[in-house]
Amino acid sequence: MLSKSQLKLITSLRQKKYRNNHKLFLAEGIKVVNEFLSSDFKVHTIFCTDDFSHNLSSDQVNLISDVELQKISLLKNPNQVLGLFEIPSEKEIETSGLTIVLDTLNDPGNLGTIIRLCDWFGVKQIVCSNDTVDCYNPKVVQATMGSLTRISIKYTDLKVYLESAKKPIYAAVMDGENVYETSLKNDAILVMGNEANGISKEILEFITDTLTIPQFGELQETESLNVATATAILLSEFRRN
Repeated sequence: MLSKSQLKLITSLRQKKYRNNHKLFLAEGIKVVNEFLSSDFKVHTIFCTDDFSHNLSSDQVNLISDVELQKISLLKNPNQVLGLFEIPSEKEIETSGLTIVLDTLNDPGNLGTIIRLCDWFGVKQIVCSNDTVDCYNPKVVQATMGSLTRISIKYTDLKVYLESAKKPIYAAVMDGENVYETSLKNDAILVMGNEANGISKEILEFITDTLTIPQFGELQETESLNVATATAILLSEFRRN
């Protein structure tokens, strides 16, 4: 049975302040939960139906009904299990390799997709502005489909971080160099901006190289690409180079 205190805790973790207070976050669905169970993330509690197979100790698992799972789930079609996991301490920023920097990203789906893209293209870390959406937001966790277990994410003052960077800092902008005609370095930083406003002026001051993805359509009436879509194209070009 799902207790009132458990229901209150699970519901509260939908908000960032309670995730920070409890140092816990939610993960849902068989694939996502199993990814976290197979990683270095520490499990707090698993709520599951009889159908979910696991190798956890009995004190970590709460068997609940499908109706109860529906009550605590954020998914339209709950998939057998919801897990509470501990939020780990942030790792130090690595100085080598390609790093994605996100300036005030607001949409959970975009962040989740970018985390998954980094996993695909072998980018080990993302550095986020302090006002970027929380990577442990349930919608972000769900969108990563487990990739959050393999990508290091750091929230920090971007001005301080970029000021001390000693490698090329690329920015995705509307009037930069054609990415298909540019030689890209993989030991670098790629900055992606806010969905509506792009990269802030104070961050643009640190950019050493600007990039743009050219339009090929005849009408060219599309104002811009979705930030996650643009990130996918640019990461592909970095790896191709």
